[in-house]
Amino acid sequence: QVQLVESGGGLVQPGGSLRLSCAASGFTFSKYPIRWYRQAPGKERELVATINSSGAGTNYIGSVKGRFTCSRDNVKNTAYLQMNGLRPEDTAVYYCNAIVGANSNWGQGTQVTVSA
Repeated sequence: QVQLVESGGGLVQPGGSLRLSCAASGFTFSKYPIRWYRQAPGKERELVATINSSGAGTNYIGSVKGRFTCSRDNVKNTAYLQMNGLRPEDTAVYYCNAIVGANSNWGQGTQVTVSA
């Protein structure tokens, strides 16, 4: 059974940093890309970043490029989203996602709030 568990969210001041983790189990983690999404109140869930299976390739939406960095540890079965230079508009629930076979699997999400 695929399981994804996010952690690391919290309240941070503008300009601050957080590192989110996504701990995976129930599938061969090293074979699958991981996607990070976020959903702000009243808005649709949006794809923020993707990291390929090896970790060598990443993609980001324009608003987070240069501030957010994806990484992964395929021994620990964990993906990370390092977020620097946080802005109030980054406030959202952040989710990791893995598409395994025909199933799109989600974690429970972790709240990130950027506020003075």
